[in-house]
Amino acid sequence: MAKTAFIGLGVMGYPMAGHLKAKGGHDVTVFNRSAEKAQKWAGEHGGAHATTPREAADGADFVFTCVGNDDDVRSVVYGDDGVFAGMKPGATLIDNTTASAELARELDAAAREKGFKFIDAPVSGGQAGAENGVLTVMCGGEEADFAAAKPVIDAYAKMVGLMGPAGSGQLTKMMNQICIAGLVEGLSEAIAFGQKSGLDIEKVIGVISKGAAGSWQMENRYKTMIADHYEHGFAVEWMRKDLGICLAEARRNGATLPVTALVDQFYAEVEAMGGKRWDTSSLLARLNR
Repeated sequence: MAKTAFIGLGVMGYPMAGHLKAKGGHDVTVFNRSAEKAQKWAGEHGGAHATTPREAADGADFVFTCVGNDDDVRSVVYGDDGVFAGMKPGATLIDNTTASAELARELDAAAREKGFKFIDAPVSGGQAGAENGVLTVMCGGEEADFAAAKPVIDAYAKMVGLMGPAGSGQLTKMMNQICIAGLVEGLSEAIAFGQKSGLDIEKVIGVISKGAAGSWQMENRYKTMIADHYEHGFAVEWMRKDLGICLAEARRNGATLPVTALVDQFYAEVEAMGGKRWDTSSLLARLNR
């Protein structure tokens, strides 16, 4: 059992912290900007809740952060009330936020200067993956630090891998989102094409999903897509945040991402349709409007 702190109880963090307590058997103290949510979590899971990130991190072996973006991470890590102010020497900060590789390298340097360890550990699998404790976790950091943290991270994951030094986890998550963006657009175009052609989409997917065209998106999203139902899953506004990170990194490293940039524009159109909180498969709704 490890003493842990979990900062950020959104749709991902809330169940992830729960798995640390229930499945991992760890001592968990949580912090959330909305104190009521932290109190609710503590009531449900039997853990403790703190009034500041610093208080939550006090004495913890591992401190997890899972918030919105780079600035949100900085707001809970730095300052008099941030986790760095409460962490003990040798403790490890594990950032599950999908953020920039630049931030990961910044936090790694700052942590080591203070005598802490750092791992960037963005996740994939969405809300369902978080609730079921089967997330894929892509990590960046030192091998020894990862080896010590992995048994703890395992509580909410089905796959945990070290991709390289600090920032590598975030870069891997960018690749993940680039792949998904292209897949969802291709699936949306295929379904729209089939609908225009008068095909039975259920029958078609039943065949092509077993071949080279098959994907997680096809298996898990085609039914809700043809039902025009998008009030679930990974939100368009979150995907646009992630794609923005990908495009910014591409400008830094010289990569060319024409399809990613185009799909990001398509998602902007979905947002204009009122779909900021729709699932990312709502690219089909854009085609069928």
